Formats: sequence, C-alpha cells, structure tokens
Amino acid sequence: MTASQQRAQLHRHIWKIADDVRGAVDGWDFKQYVLGTLFYRFISEHFTDYIQGGDASVGYAAMTDDIITPEIKDNAVKTKGYFIYPSQLFCNVAAHAHKNDQLNTELKAIFSAIEKSASGYPSEAAIKGLFDDFDTTSNRLGSTVADKNKRLAAVLKGVAELDFGSFEDHHIDLFGDAYEYLISNYAANAGKSGGEFFTPQNVSQLIARLALFGQESVNKIYDPACGSGSLLLQAKKQFDEHKIEEGFFGQEINHTAYNLARMNMFLHNINYDKFHLALGDTLLNPQLKDDKPFDAIVSNPPYSLNWIGSDDPTLINDDRFAPAGILAPKSKADFAFILHALSYLSAKGRAAIVSFPGIFYRGGAEQKIRRYLVDNNYVETVIALAPNLFFGTTIAVNILVLSRHKTDTTIQFIDAGRYFKKETNNNILTAEHIEQILQHFAAKADVPHIACNIAQETIRANDYNLAVSSYVEAEDTREIIDITQLNADIRATVAKIDQLRREIDEVIAEIEA
Repeated sequence: MTASQQRAQLHRHIWKIADDVRGAVDGWDFKQYVLGTLFYRFISEHFTDYIQGGDASVGYAAMTDDIITPEIKDNAVKTKGYFIYPSQLFCNVAAHAHKNDQLNTELKAIFSAIEKSASGYPSEAAIKGLFDDFDTTSNRLGSTVADKNKRLAAVLKGVAELDFGSFEDHHIDLFGDAYEYLISNYAANAGKSGGEFFTPQNVSQLIARLALFGQESVNKIYDPACGSGSLLLQAKKQFDEHKIEEGFFGQEINHTAYNLARMNMFLHNINYDKFHLALGDTLLNPQLKDDKPFDAIVSNPPYSLNWIGSDDPTLINDDRFAPAGILAPKSKADFAFILHALSYLSAKGRAAIVSFPGIFYRGGAEQKIRRYLVDNNYVETVIALAPNLFFGTTIAVNILVLSRHKTDTTIQFIDAGRYFKKETNNNILTAEHIEQILQHFAAKADVPHIACNIAQETIRANDYNLAVSSYVEAEDTREIIDITQLNADIRATVAKIDQLRREIDEVIAEIEA
C-alpha cells in the first residue's frame, strides 16, 4: 500500500468515527470531541516518546505515578511545556473507557491537570485553556451521564484503533495531516461558520509562498486573524525549519478557533517556545505589539466585518491607522486588517492577504486608503483568484501582496481566474496552478489576458482603482467570424435557393401543361 493509499484509508477511518459516534449532534458542533481526542492521543504519545528517549523498553505507560519525582516533572515541563502522569496517558484511559462509569469526570480532571502542570512556567500561556472546548459534561454528548460516557468511550476507542505507524518515523506528519483532513471536512460541511476557521490547504500554500517569496530567511511569520492556524502551518510545510528563525505568531478573536490553532501547532511538532498565539480582538486589542516587526505576514481576515471604526475617535491616532489619515468604514473592516498588517511588516517584509474584491474599487474611505497605499508604494501585486475556492463562500476573492522594499513604482495585476480544478463542493488550486501563479508573480512580465504592470500615474488617473479587471483585458473567447467569407456563403446560399425555386417552377409548369 502506497503512502497516499495509507493516508486515504486513515482519513476514511477518522471520518467514520466522527460520523458514526456523533449521532444527532451537528458535525461542526461535535468536531471538538474528535479533534480533542486526536490531540489528547498525540500529546500522550509524544510525551511518552520524550520520557522514553526513543527506547520503548522503558515502558512509561506501565509505570506507576509515584515513581515521578519533582525533578523529573520540572525538567519535562521546561522542555515539553506540560506533564502527563502514566495513569493520565491516552492509552491507559482508552483501554478501560468502556467500563469506566466516571469517564467524563475523569477526563475533565486529566485535562485540567495537564493544563495546570504548566502553571508558573514559560509554557503556561500556550497550554492554559487548551481543553476548554472539550466539555465532557455537555448535554451535546447525551442527556445522562451514562449516555455521555458511552459516546466518549466510543470516540476514545475509535481514535485508539487508528494506525499512525511508528511514532518516531511517521507519527507527527500523520497526526497533523489527519487533524487537517478532519477540520477541513467539517469546515466544508459547516457552511459559513466552518470557513471562518479554516483556509483550504491549497490556497494557504499559495499565500505562504507569496509571503516568503525570495527571502532566504525570515525572523518570524505572523497571521493577525489566524483561525485554526492553517496559513501559518503551510509556511512550516513549505520551508525548512531554519528559514523561519523565531517561529510562528498569530492572534484570533474566537476562543474555539484559538484553541484549535494551538492544538494544531503541537500536532505539527512546533514546540511551545516556537509559537506565540494570542486571544483577543486584533483591531481593538492587538496582543503582539512587542513581537513586531515581522518579515512575513499571511492572512485571510473576515470579509466586510462590522467594527467600531469612527465611533471611537481615539483610533485615528493609533499608529496602525494614523498614517492613512482615515479609518476603514464601520461596516467594512477589511482595510483595518490590511493597515494593521502593514504596520507590523518589517522593512524587508512581504504580506499576502486574502481580500474581498469590492475593497479595490469602492469609493469613500476605502479609496483614500488605497491612495495612501499606492502613493507610498506599498502595493506590489493584486491577484484575482478563481471563484469557489473557499469554504462558505463562492466569490472570486483577491490576494493583496504588500511590500516595504519595492524597487520600482509599478503595480502588478494578475488574473488567475483560469487556474482551478473543479471538484464536488469547491474548486481547488493544484500544485501546477500554484506554480503558474508564482511564475507570473516572479517574472513581473506582461502576459496578454493574464498579467500586466501598471504605472502609479495610470492608477492615480483611474481614481486609485486596484481591480484586476480594470487593467488585465479579458480574453475574448467568442468565435471569430470572417465577414467577407460569411457574405460569400450567404450569396452562395441565396443563389442555391433561387436555383431550387426555378427548378420547382419548371416542374409545376410541366405538371400543369
């Protein structure tokens, strides 16, 4: 069985667990139990592997809790960020889950203990509240304790039966892949709510590669609206560890998504000291001021979000918004996120931001912000993507690429609408499509109907319109008609009709005679 076949088999098994066990519970609501259990198994086995030093004969899971000294616990938390006693390991809990009539309360106590193990250590912020959404007492699991325990035991059993192979060779990649598969499927079937959490992997790959394009190394990468962390993790997948020197940074306002993102970091073997994710409103309460600037920024912020805007007069003095001299409209916070990203971008940095198309041509405050971006030469490229690439929306979104180190004053426009593959629910970008878009981005060459480079003066004259369709001429796919030939064909047809009429008249005349 090939690696792809094994992965497909694993995916089918994971989805079956989720589908069989959740019963009447909505899939998007139930996701946290499957994802949380997957995470619980991962950190248990990852911690076991650390304690055993790769030597399975040590048998940490078979040890008793009283063998653990304060020194052992202290050293482990300093290194891994948390501690799990042998009795708390996933394998030990799962083995007896089906006959444990206190399973839901025991799991709650274990999760609380894992989180508390980091208290007072540098990893506390990365671990605290990590299991908050894994509510073992929720009525979503069942109306009685017995029902709750039955469903929890079934999830534990299903996840325990998953074959991830040998930990040191395959575990991390397969765990992370399984996690992304599951959340992407939930997102795809959850409509708009799911799309808020997850940017499809193929689009994430393009955005990450745009942000890091041409940079030998970056200090760190940042996502100001990170969701489940999919954009940040694509950067890890696309580039060697050394390229992103200080790690992964992000902020997220939704508590569930914030927890998913932190889990996702651990599942992809990013240690607590290599990521810094914050909970809170990025626009009104930015948490990572002390960590800027960033050499690479990736983002898929919410489209047309309502925010306080001009109702808070102090915001116009905010370092992020003041240079533009105007705030984004209260009903459309898109440019507030863009100005925030620009403010956090280093002098050598590049930002790739998914954007709603309307912000590139609407008037008012948005036009004035575009003028600021263009006149200060921050806009490198605007890319129009194909429609229906994202969960929860069918619109053809754009990618805005910002740079603080442009060497010329032209702006590149790319119409990438032709680059997609149609699938059942959504269109996708294939690896070939991504390479084609990146080639256009790198070449900065004019290509009929695909790419062009426009001078600032032209854009000023066009009221700072940055819509791709205003500069890249759409290809005329209508059939070309040769008028001369068409007229000749018509004359020939008319002549044939006239000849037929004469012949019919002759036949009628003979009959009448």
